[in-house]
Amino acid sequence: QVQLVESGGGLVQAGGSLRLSCALSGRTFSQYSMGWFRQAPGKEREFVTAISWSGGSTDYADAVKGRFTISRDNAKNAVYLQMNNLKPEDTAVYYCAARKYSGTIGSAAPGNYDYWGQGTQVTVSS
Repeated sequence: QVQLVESGGGLVQAGGSLRLSCALSGRTFSQYSMGWFRQAPGKEREFVTAISWSGGSTDYADAVKGRFTISRDNAKNAVYLQMNNLKPEDTAVYYCAARKYSGTIGSAAPGNYDYWGQGTQVTVSS
């Protein structure tokens, strides 16, 4: 059984930082590229960032470029999202997702992912 479990969400003031983690179990983590998406109330789920299975390729939404950094540790079966200079508009439920694909082409499309976590809430106060 495949499980993706996110952690690290919380409440932070604007300008602050948070680090999200996502652990995958039940599959060979290194065979999956990983992505982070977010969904704010009343809005559709949107792409945030993705990383290839080797970690050598990444992709970011324009809204988070320069502020967010995705990384992975294949030895720990985990992917991370370091979020700096957070803004109130970053408030959302953040989801990690796994895709059995090596690279990041097509990483912004939710339908390309095979497994999803349950989400973790990030709230940024102004």
